Amino acid sequence: MAIRRASGERIDLSPAAVRGLLDRVRPKLAEDEFRELKALVDTLVYLAELVAHTNASIRRVRALLFGTGSTEKTRDVLARAGCAEPPPGDDRASDADGPPAAPPDQRRPEIPRRGHGRPGAAVLTGAQRVTVAHPSLKAGDPCPACDGGHVYVVREPAVLVRFVGHSPIGATVYAREQLRCHLCGAIFTAPVPADAGSMKYDARTGAMIALLKYGSGMPFSRLARLQRHAGIPLPASTQWEIVAGLATPLRPVLDELIRHAADGTVLYNDDTSMTVLSLLAPSAPETPAATAAADDDVDGSRTGVFTSGIVATTRAGHRIALFFTGRRHAGENLAAVLAHRTAGLEPPIVMCDALSRNVPKAFVVVLANCLAHGRRQVIDVASNFPEESRMILETFREVYRVDAQARADRLTPDARLALHQTHSRPLMDTLHVWLEAQLAEHRVEPNSGLGHAMRYLRRHWKPLTRFLEVPGAPLDSNVVERALKRAILHRKSALFYKTRHGAQVGDLFMALVHTCELNKVEAFDYLTVLQQHLDAVKASPAAWLPWTYRDTIRDVTTRAALPASA
Repeated sequence: MAIRRASGERIDLSPAAVRGLLDRVRPKLAEDEFRELKALVDTLVYLAELVAHTNASIRRVRALLFGTGSTEKTRDVLARAGCAEPPPGDDRASDADGPPAAPPDQRRPEIPRRGHGRPGAAVLTGAQRVTVAHPSLKAGDPCPACDGGHVYVVREPAVLVRFVGHSPIGATVYAREQLRCHLCGAIFTAPVPADAGSMKYDARTGAMIALLKYGSGMPFSRLARLQRHAGIPLPASTQWEIVAGLATPLRPVLDELIRHAADGTVLYNDDTSMTVLSLLAPSAPETPAATAAADDDVDGSRTGVFTSGIVATTRAGHRIALFFTGRRHAGENLAAVLAHRTAGLEPPIVMCDALSRNVPKAFVVVLANCLAHGRRQVIDVASNFPEESRMILETFREVYRVDAQARADRLTPDARLALHQTHSRPLMDTLHVWLEAQLAEHRVEPNSGLGHAMRYLRRHWKPLTRFLEVPGAPLDSNVVERALKRAILHRKSALFYKTRHGAQVGDLFMALVHTCELNKVEAFDYLTVLQQHLDAVKASPAAWLPWTYRDTIRDVTTRAALPASA
């Protein structure tokens, strides 16, 4: 057993050492006090032994008592479990998880990983750009350094970057001069400058608040405190009024995203718990019965509240993120999305974990289950079953390497399927035979942690290996797990939504922000542009999606520049 001091230092104690410690302190305590202390220590010792020798359903408690690694890479998991490295001749021996190793003469030169270090000027797309002309020279002038040369403009200018700090929401105070007639008392006020605009809160204000709140997990109260420190107070109630006022005019864009997602080829879904205060208070107008009516056929006795995440891959290759908060499960929300699917399309691939509530019951789909969920169950028990876990984890590692190679080579779905059938199917078939033998010959205790993990793999083997049968079927649902982190961040920072309407506003902005992120679009610019063209957005939302709005803006600008006669 291990205990930790307040400083974080870990001390390992055996049960005998614990009993010796109790014997030493017994003379210093009253009988009742010693009995209570002994009961507490005995409980702790029992809990430590229970966690160490049973399955990993309470792995968080085990991590607190015994510590755990921060990575789930196969190499590191097996090293923590005490497995020796594979022999040099083993094809599965490798120093890191990744695509299959090529022969030395065919390996590409290593390219430094992008995204590390200070960002260059090229990525500062939101920065103000100032062109500085040379004070004494222009193109064609004689060269001051030689007698006969002439200077010309170099294509790439010398770049200098300066960063400026300011509050998230800025403000400008216009002090307009006023003149009064001393005889009649009439007041003459200076006109409003053209650059002041007509709105107190401009489009960038709403975009920034929505991005901070629903994109970065900053509660309204925290932003209000930051603004107060910066000398530009913006109360939390005002922030809510701004973003809530934007939800209705931006709703057509979300509806259009739902229609595009419904026609997608692959849809990932999952959910996480959420708290909506109005759904918890029995006296609130949103009682379970009212909630059931709002959620169609949801059982009125259901008490759980969830945020479902759905990520769809469209036929054009775009990805769409959707969020739904309420009493519906992920499968029910996915069914509501699929209700908009165009008739005649082939059934979509639905990737999720093996929970039955994630499957849309009313629609025909190609079900694929997440390989990472099955792998994680093995990782949880690897320390207790190192050799058996090694067989499973190294097989999965090779499968992921094949998939990484397919992505690196940008293979079509059919070519990717052929690659997996050539390289991954023999590995998975061997693993399946091995699993059946382990369970049939009782080499593994069925009720142990490893037994549960093996039975999970065997029970869901067909949907887990859908990538060997269907073109485009993914290996795991990690993409929707990452999307749900946005909702989880909101839950950790703001704790709850107050009302169902507040949850719907959050779902809308999370969908827009995360869809922008998935398609490498700047969410701040996108939300700002939508607010500047609300009438056009309402009239034609399909032209204002994250991957179409720039072309639309370009067309609008071009038409505005043409003469009226044209």
